[in-house]
Amino acid sequence: MLAPPADPLSSVVALLKPSVSISKMVEAGGQWLVERRDMASPFYCAMVEGQCRLHVTGRDPVTLRAGDFVLIPHLQGFTMSSEMPPPPHVPRLPLETGPGQFRLGAAEAPVDVRALVGHCNFDTPARGLLVSLLPEMIHVSGQNRLTALVPVIHEETRADRPGRGMILERLLEILLIEALRSDPAKALPPGLLRGLSDPHLSGALQRIHTETGRPLSVSEMAKAAGMSRSGFFERFRRQVGRAPMEYATEWRMAVAKTLLRQGGLTNAEIALKVGYGSASAFGLAFVRHEGLPPGVFANKGNG
Repeated sequence: MLAPPADPLSSVVALLKPSVSISKMVEAGGQWLVERRDMASPFYCAMVEGQCRLHVTGRDPVTLRAGDFVLIPHLQGFTMSSEMPPPPHVPRLPLETGPGQFRLGAAEAPVDVRALVGHCNFDTPARGLLVSLLPEMIHVSGQNRLTALVPVIHEETRADRPGRGMILERLLEILLIEALRSDPAKALPPGLLRGLSDPHLSGALQRIHTETGRPLSVSEMAKAAGMSRSGFFERFRRQVGRAPMEYATEWRMAVAKTLLRQGGLTNAEIALKVGYGSASAFGLAFVRHEGLPPGVFANKGNG
């Protein structure tokens, strides 16, 4: 059964349940370009050698250099290319040179770019909410712990060893947490990381994420933060992007949806775990939030 981790960031990543879908070493030389659209998958890239251009749909292009790491929790489309892209008529399909190894660009061109690229899945019924709490893109340089983790993940995906699934899940959880806490939170848009960096709000977020079964109120959280109710409310909404109780309700429903899909607990037991005094109170709140009863939601996931 779901056990709440010790801090908000860990609890979000644990609920995401990441798993590897693709891991590959990409080598490139000369002029090259690869383009993907309508992917809707989490994406990460560790630059091993050289540099290239990455243009994520809806964002300005960035240059990636050796030692850079990029994480995009919800990638819909991107273009990755040499600094000087090829003309439009040049073939763009990568050539698979071995298991998990791909070559881009003319075969006769010397390799000047190497990157480890991965796509993963988030196996959670609350994916939309959880991804919305995270930055749209993390781009960091010189984070050795991150760039050391990606080759280990790549190696593990290539091997067929006992415990592979669990090891990959744990490695991805570590990778996500390392990436998310590596970016200066003050430069990020409103969300969980920015809220956690605010000393007035971090305690409230800790309670929301790790004490889902206990009653909460804005007044109580404001008092613990040493702020007025109105001051706390506005600060929380500005930094996190949601009102405090809206955020708390969404998080509790994310936990409830996960428990419902896991099975093994009654609605009354789940109600107590997410702060409702009875199965009927929980059921009404769930219908209000999700548009269908808890039992129907659980059966949809298991059907």
